[in-house]
Amino acid sequence: MGPEPKRHREFLRRVARRAMLAYDLDPDFPQPALAELDRPARRETLEGPRRDLRDLPWASIDNDDSRDLDQLTVARPEPDGAVTILVAVADVDALVPKGSALDEHARHNTTSVYTAAETFPMLPERLSTDLTSLNANEDRSVLVIELTVSPDGTVRHEALSAALVRNHAKLAYRSVAAWLDGEGPMPDAMARVEGLDEQVRIQDRVAQQLGATRHEQGALDLDTVETRAVFDGEAIRDLEDDRRNRAKELIENFMVFANGATARFLESQGVASIRRVVRVPKRWDRIVAVAAELGTRLPAEPDSRALRQFLGVRRAADPLRFPDLSLTVIKLMGSGEYAVERPGEDGPGHFGLAVHDYTHSTAPNRRYPDLITQRLVKAALAGRPSPYSADELGSLAEHCTAKEDDAGKVARLVHKAAAALLLEGRIGDTFDGVVTGASAKGTWVRIFQPPVEGRLAEGFAGFDVGDRVRVRLVATNPEKGFIDFAKSSQVGAGG
Repeated sequence: MGPEPKRHREFLRRVARRAMLAYDLDPDFPQPALAELDRPARRETLEGPRRDLRDLPWASIDNDDSRDLDQLTVARPEPDGAVTILVAVADVDALVPKGSALDEHARHNTTSVYTAAETFPMLPERLSTDLTSLNANEDRSVLVIELTVSPDGTVRHEALSAALVRNHAKLAYRSVAAWLDGEGPMPDAMARVEGLDEQVRIQDRVAQQLGATRHEQGALDLDTVETRAVFDGEAIRDLEDDRRNRAKELIENFMVFANGATARFLESQGVASIRRVVRVPKRWDRIVAVAAELGTRLPAEPDSRALRQFLGVRRAADPLRFPDLSLTVIKLMGSGEYAVERPGEDGPGHFGLAVHDYTHSTAPNRRYPDLITQRLVKAALAGRPSPYSADELGSLAEHCTAKEDDAGKVARLVHKAAAALLLEGRIGDTFDGVVTGASAKGTWVRIFQPPVEGRLAEGFAGFDVGDRVRVRLVATNPEKGFIDFAKSSQVGAGG
């Protein structure tokens, strides 16, 4: 049995901290790192002046509760009908120098860890939510990625530079998406800045064009169900859907192209870099089988365009179950990883995004690979040697991949602990679900409502990823994050 409701949050915090330690992630900042916060001095590591772009109508669009703001966006219409999109990324390196105690902690954890009850930031909040966050009405040093987008949605020019900017409005995904879709009022923060509504509409239009370009190239259009724990005071009350929306797609499209432009800039400068890669799907044969069960024949060899076309047909045919199919494909594709790419090499690229040149560069407050990339870019802009050797980048890529995996395990464990608390009173109930994992280690099922994943402890023989099942809840263990199901009856196959 779990704790009484008034202790749910406290209980989940204990689970989270214990999991952090179990996976060799530091839940607290060491004293030397905290001591550096008492003397934060901005280091200007980029020679020459920064462009003063503070008068442009910059705005952030992020999660409703985000306080670590990494990027701002703005659109500049060009005389010939093209639009230049500018993405500003916080200059975190200016206050977190390589080799400092703050940097060593960030290098160890490599990412902020977001759990249902507590966030373990990669950098102390005085930095990530204040001094290095692009907060509203504050002047900040940034790196800017410029993308000039032609009316047909192709990017004809890319450039990187250093600048000084000012966030004129802190906007949130949900309210911006509702307004763009005509389902809600203009957000108050937007209304307070003259012309920002038209600015965001231009950005939305260009983002849709860029999204169409990505899809023509074979980028996968997936839509999984993400949930977040909702508390009533200290008690967990529900798991709330956190689905993709139009505002998230706006930022996603800009970030994909900005990360691509950054990778190509470093390549052009002859600089080794860390790339974000997703290799060809590890279980393409099973993806082919799932598609065949739904009446579609995919090529025998991995083909992102063919897979995207199949997904588009299924989204239109069965939108209610499309998130389940998306989850199946994601599980079968395998996870992303970091890899070093030396100048002149032809790396594996990112299968899901259908791009060859891709790095992580737009979230340096939250991810260490982005901070590494920022240092590489700043050195290249200043004409200085790379601060990292190719061998050092290779070791860092492996470490960042491993710790990202560990951080994901922590987040999933705490999420399952929260779900186990929510389901404690429903032992014996039956649910429809989809198989999300099948290996020698066990068989896993995600039920549809509430959207929770657990182990198929009984009756798992013969199942594979994507099979539909009906299961009975047989046990929960919030302390360990265990949710166990038994097969009730199979209701079909194919995600």
